Amino acid sequence: MASTTTSDGNRSPKSPEEPHIPARSRIFADLTPLRTSPDYRRLWCGNTVSWMGQQMTALAVSLQVYALTHSTFSVGLVGLCSLVPLVVFGLYGGAIADTVDRRTLGLFSASGATVLSVVLATAALAGYHRVWLLYTVVALQAVCFAMNSPARSSMIPRLLPTEQLPAANALNSLTSNLGLMGGPMLGGVIVGLWGYQAAYLIDVAAFSASLYAMWRLPSMRPDQGDGARRRASVLDGLRFLATRPNLRMTFFSDMAAMVLAQPRALFPAVAVLWFAGDAKTVGLLVAAPAVGAVLGGLFSGWLGGIRRHGLAILLAVASWGAAIACFGLSRHLWLGLFFLAVAGCADTVSMVFRSTMLQAATPDRMRGRLQGVFIVVVAGGPRLGDFLTGSAADLTSPETAVIGGGLACVLTVALLGLGRRAFARYDARDPQP
Repeated sequence: MASTTTSDGNRSPKSPEEPHIPARSRIFADLTPLRTSPDYRRLWCGNTVSWMGQQMTALAVSLQVYALTHSTFSVGLVGLCSLVPLVVFGLYGGAIADTVDRRTLGLFSASGATVLSVVLATAALAGYHRVWLLYTVVALQAVCFAMNSPARSSMIPRLLPTEQLPAANALNSLTSNLGLMGGPMLGGVIVGLWGYQAAYLIDVAAFSASLYAMWRLPSMRPDQGDGARRRASVLDGLRFLATRPNLRMTFFSDMAAMVLAQPRALFPAVAVLWFAGDAKTVGLLVAAPAVGAVLGGLFSGWLGGIRRHGLAILLAVASWGAAIACFGLSRHLWLGLFFLAVAGCADTVSMVFRSTMLQAATPDRMRGRLQGVFIVVVAGGPRLGDFLTGSAADLTSPETAVIGGGLACVLTVALLGLGRRAFARYDARDPQP
C-alpha cells in the first residue's frame, strides 16, 4: 500500500484509487476505512466485539453486587471503583503509550483484561461470591482500559490517511454506543438464562477478537522526532496542551456540554414529576441519548465533507445545550425523548470532530498523552456534571437545573468561540494545534 507524509512527519497509508463519491452526498456511515485498511478493519471489529463483552460484564458485576448486598449504595461503588483508576491512570497510560511500542502495550493491557474476566468466571463457577473481589477486578479492569485506550486511539492515524479520520471516528462512535445499548440488554438476558459465569465466559471469548487484531498489527513505536528514545512525561504532555489553543478548545467545549448540561442524574426525578412515569420511563430517558448517538453514527457519511472542524464542534455542542434546554421545557414523554435523542446525535458529531482534531493536529510523539487527557475528561466530566446538576436541582428545581444548564452550555460555547475565533476557522486540510 502506498503512503503519504503527514504534517508531523509520519507515514500514513494512502487509499487505493476508488470511484469518487462526494462526501456530502453520502447518507450512511462511510465505510471507506474498513475497505481500504485491513489493519484498521481488524482493530475495529475486534474492539466492537470486545466492547460488547465488556458492557455485558459491567452489567453482570452490578447485578451480582446487588444480589450479594441488596444495597444500591454498594452498586454505586462499582462505578467509583472504575472512575478513580480511569482518571488516575488515564494520564499515565497516555505517557506510556508515547514511550513504548503501542502494539505491545495494547497486547499486554488487553491480555490483562482477559485474565481478569477469567478470574470473574472462575470465581462464579467455583461459587466464590465476594464483593471485595468484584470491586478489585473492576478497578484493575479500569487500569487495563486506561492503558489500552490511548495506545489503540494513537494507532489510528498511523493506519489511515488524514482525510479518513472523521469516518473512522464515526465508526468508533458507532461501536461505543451500540455496545452501551446492546451490551447491557444482552448481558441481562444471558445472566437471567445461564448465570453470571456465562456472561464472564462470553467476555473472555470476546477479548480474543481484540487480542487477535492487536497481534496482527505491525510495530507501532511512537515517533520521537529526533530519533532518540526518551521518557515521555505527563507534565510535558500537559505543557504541550497549554500551548496549543485549538486542541485546548476541544476539551473546553466538551466540558461545557458534559459539566453544565448533563441531566442524567435527574432522570429518576423528572420521570415521576414531569411524565408521571416509573422505572420503565427512567430506562427510556437513559436510552434516548444513546439512540440518538447511534443514529448519528449510522447517518454520518456527510461528516467527511466538513472541513471547518472547529466550527462544527461549536455548533454541535451548542445544539446539545439547546436540545437539553428544550428537554427541560417538555412535559410530553415522547417530545422529551426526541430532544434527548437530538442531544445524543449532536454529541456524536462533536466527538467525531474532536477526536479527529486530536489525532490530526497532534504530533505522533504526543498522541498517547493527549488521548490520556481525553479519557480523563470523558470519564470525569459527566460525573462532575451529575454532581452539579443534582446540586442545582436541590437548591432550585429540576426544571431550573436542566433549562439553566442547557442555556449555560450554549452561552459558554458562544463565549469560547468569540474568545478564540481562530478555532472556528480551523481547516482540516491544514491542521494546526
